[in-house]
Amino acid sequence: MEQVNAAVPLNATWLIVLLSVGLWVVWWLWAVNWQSLWPVLARGAWAPAVLLFLMGAVVWSRLAPGHFAWQLGIVAALACLALFCGWLQGRLHWTPREVSVEPPVVSDDGHGHSH
Repeated sequence: MEQVNAAVPLNATWLIVLLSVGLWVVWWLWAVNWQSLWPVLARGAWAPAVLLFLMGAVVWSRLAPGHFAWQLGIVAALACLALFCGWLQGRLHWTPREVSVEPPVVSDDGHGHSH
């Protein structure tokens, strides 16, 4: 009976990991426009990105000490998975729809205003 109870948290852990990786892939495939991101990375934005991933591995190693090599490897694998999503997006010639974050321009051409 104890073996069944011990397997449930392990299965739940794997489900959480798979859902997290799935969300990671969905984000990098359908929310990031790699066509515009590749030139930015080529101009030098790769360096802060590498530092952010490295910092994430260090923070993770402080939260769960003792496995820094594995944690760094998993973080590097996530970074490579994100780059693979960008490559795949380019190979499929697919880019996400542009979403404007700027507020709409209000024109004051005199219509509807009586002064």
